[in-house]
Amino acid sequence: MKIVCIGGGPAGLYLALLMKQLNPTHDIAVVERNKPYDTFGWGVVFSDATMDNMRQWDRATADAIEQAFNHWDDIELLFKGRRIRSGGHGFVGIGRKKLLNILQARCEQLGVKLVFETEADSDADYPDADLVIASDGINSRIRGRHADVFRPDIVTRPNRFIWLGTHKLYDAFTFDFQRTEHGWFQAHIYKFDENTTTFIVECPEDVWRAHGLDQADQAQSIAFCEKVFADNLQGAKLMTNARHLRGSAWLNFQRVVCDQWWLRNQHGSHVVLMGDAVHTAHFAIGSGTKLAIEDAIELTRQFKLLGDTPEHIPEVLVAYQEARRVETLRIQNAAWNAMEWFEVCGLRYCDQLAPEQFMYSMLTRSQRISHENLRLRDAGWLEGYERWFAQRAGVPVPDAARPPPPMFTPYTVRGLTLKNRIVVSPMAQYSAVDGVPGDYHLVHLGARAMGGAGLVFAEMSCVSAEGRITPGCPGLYKPEHTAAFQRIADWIHTHTDAKFAIQIGHAGAKASTRLAWDGIDQPLASGNWPIVSASPQQYLEGVSQTAREMTLADMQQVKAQFVASARAADAAGADWLELHCAHGYLLSSFISPLTNQRGDAYGGTLANRLRYPLEVFAAVRAAWPQHKPMSVRISAHDWVEGGITPEDAVQIARAFKEAGADMIDCSSGQVSKKEKPVYGRMFQTPFADRIRQEAGIPTIAVGAISEADHANSILAAGRADLCAVARPHLANPAWTLTEAARIGYTPIAWPRQYRSAKPQMEANFAREKAQKA
Repeated sequence: MKIVCIGGGPAGLYLALLMKQLNPTHDIAVVERNKPYDTFGWGVVFSDATMDNMRQWDRATADAIEQAFNHWDDIELLFKGRRIRSGGHGFVGIGRKKLLNILQARCEQLGVKLVFETEADSDADYPDADLVIASDGINSRIRGRHADVFRPDIVTRPNRFIWLGTHKLYDAFTFDFQRTEHGWFQAHIYKFDENTTTFIVECPEDVWRAHGLDQADQAQSIAFCEKVFADNLQGAKLMTNARHLRGSAWLNFQRVVCDQWWLRNQHGSHVVLMGDAVHTAHFAIGSGTKLAIEDAIELTRQFKLLGDTPEHIPEVLVAYQEARRVETLRIQNAAWNAMEWFEVCGLRYCDQLAPEQFMYSMLTRSQRISHENLRLRDAGWLEGYERWFAQRAGVPVPDAARPPPPMFTPYTVRGLTLKNRIVVSPMAQYSAVDGVPGDYHLVHLGARAMGGAGLVFAEMSCVSAEGRITPGCPGLYKPEHTAAFQRIADWIHTHTDAKFAIQIGHAGAKASTRLAWDGIDQPLASGNWPIVSASPQQYLEGVSQTAREMTLADMQQVKAQFVASARAADAAGADWLELHCAHGYLLSSFISPLTNQRGDAYGGTLANRLRYPLEVFAAVRAAWPQHKPMSVRISAHDWVEGGITPEDAVQIARAFKEAGADMIDCSSGQVSKKEKPVYGRMFQTPFADRIRQEAGIPTIAVGAISEADHANSILAAGRADLCAVARPHLANPAWTLTEAARIGYTPIAWPRQYRSAKPQMEANFAREKAQKA
């Protein structure tokens, strides 16, 4: 085959040498616009795992890189006058120029033609090529030429960064955060050769402009950075090798994702994108070079598997894109998480978190590193952090004792202390009769209270018969409802040390529907009752009943019903009350602009839309005992254009905080059937995190939290104060006890009746863990 690689970066060079090694008869050329052995940039990083992969594919190149690279295990944080270090992270740093020189030399050794100082504007310049590799970087001309086929999604991010270097040497991957009069700057620092260190400085756009850096040239920018990080640099100078850039060298990161990775051009040549031309990963996790190298490995692997002749190219490219897409998106998602963390840390974390928790949050920013993964990397550091976290929760831990994982630390709100931070989420069971919870609910909730959770929620209990979602939903509007809930509360308090919570709400436009297993959200086949909402609406367009707009008299009546239900919940012995203002139910319908089109004082601006829910909250809080906690569940994201956004959710949370809420239960969606949520593990936790930090109110994280590792990571990083677990608790009432055994935390107490099973479960999990190890 005749192969032309346009762009002499890591992707093009490594692909060229691998393919030449695979079949020396291939005619391969790399076309590069720079001079021989010349390049721009400082150091690049990739992981130990990438090096292992390279050793398998070309030992000679890997050995040469290994001779030149700098390896380190430690990450060090400089923050608020503290220096904190954690080990076991495994990075490789090498100068970009050195890396390319090694790849160039290996290409020459194998017989690859290197063509320098040549601008390749188009794949059409090589009509006789069987395969054109477009490895021409983030501003790829080839990608731009065929944008209609490749369909790139390019997002320019808000932070500014400048890529500098210094001769001061560091023995750890170092992050330095410095506060100025206008905001926070952070530096990403790593040594890449025997006398040079990469020093990337980053800050938000508004901070950058406030310091006049938009008007500064490169020399002025460097002088500014030297001043900001003077304590760190200790007289060492910062340097730039971006003199080729006009003006300042401050850049914005561009995230690139392409829908299609390859095509066949007008000459019959196949063209495939690789490296930054097809995908970028933010420097916050240092995976750009890793992606480029592994692109080259995978494309070569497919040629080796399927055949490296021209007729095999189409199926090879299909297989290549399919194989790389998932892994690339996984890395890009992790990089996106890390990038966003650095973009908002000045607003969300730097001022709010203590250095210990800030370090934990930073280490887990990408969500690729979890709590137990940190234990594998640096057990000593994590144990010290768990001890710090436990002491902050009021649990003294002797030096020789193992501290409890964060999920097993107590949490106190007003006059209530939860034994741990796991909550059984309110989950509709559709099994009440005329609003009365019966034996089923006693067994269901009682079992979960025995299962180890600190707080057990009953499902949404409706404030009126008309406010029920279905005829099978429980209520708190009759004396028999109060008596039934009191029976459950008494049982839980007698037989367990869990606390019992009741969530009250009104279904609004989502009322008068069938039991879930008979057709969720479908109107009743018969016996429907009139329904109300903030404005006239059908939840299922063309299917649901049309809710009428509430009058002021309706609103007064329903508010009184909420107050009566709160008093009933107290009389029943509930320890905690939650007001349901989420998921498109009545109070939620006032908050979201998708469902509130009112023209009076209760519609329009967010402040107006919040007016009625806040009135209800105030009335309920006044009726609910002051020593008992009260939370509010909100939909922090409608997942529909024009609906509630996470930014709005911060304002909503602040309003409820000012009204006296103790905690925000951060859910999302279910307001409109037009929603397009982005699912994934812990997918709603970012809402809890943002609200906790920016609104300054404790939060409950919900949504796809299914392992102790998830909960511990969320709590330890300060992303939420409690974790609500739903479906896993349906599958396993003793989820909390099971997860304690799974992670080897044995001090947790079991119900007396079940204690004989405890050592067996713990031993089984310990055996499984040992076998995996």
